[in-house]
Amino acid sequence: MLNDIRDIDFKDVGSAPLAARTLLIVLLGIVLMVAGYFLLIKDKQEEIRRAQGTELTLRQDFEFKQQKAANLESYRKQLADMEDMLEVMVRRLPGKTEMDKLLVDVSQTALGVGIKNDLFRPGAEIVHDFYAEKPIAIKMRGSFHQFGEFVGSVASLPRVVILTMNDIAMRKAKGDNTDELVLEGTVKTYRYVDENETAEMAASKTGEGGS
Repeated sequence: MLNDIRDIDFKDVGSAPLAARTLLIVLLGIVLMVAGYFLLIKDKQEEIRRAQGTELTLRQDFEFKQQKAANLESYRKQLADMEDMLEVMVRRLPGKTEMDKLLVDVSQTALGVGIKNDLFRPGAEIVHDFYAEKPIAIKMRGSFHQFGEFVGSVASLPRVVILTMNDIAMRKAKGDNTDELVLEGTVKTYRYVDENETAEMAASKTGEGGS
């Protein structure tokens, strides 16, 4: 049969034997199918795989956003609760009129537990949106136990006192026969800025801008 195909006159295929023509048609069909697969179907399969990957990504993104949307009210409630809690905590800070007395209380608390205040000098206040910070240069001498008692006593004051340490160093006092420590540097304490004060500062800035 292969000999018949080789003997075919391709200029006059119609005169070739039936078996040879049938085989030629089958072979031609196979060639066309293979060529069609590589030229058309294979590319389409790649497109389908890419589309399936995109679909999976979009479905996962949709499910994630749907879950967030379902929990949106819960998130809003949590945010509102956190804002309320923050406002309560901020309002427990001392106000402007209480600040001077509070600084005296802190200084007296240190003296009350046996700490020596070599330096306790409040600096200029820095006002932020809803709070103000006041740096205090300090140099205190006392034992480790006394400093611990001082921290506990400050925490028990009626108003919330926040002391943050800035450039603070603690070292052993000079002298071989002493357990005294020296705490030196700058601490910051904070107070609440109420709505009236905020409005006054805004009006003051507006007046300065207008002039």
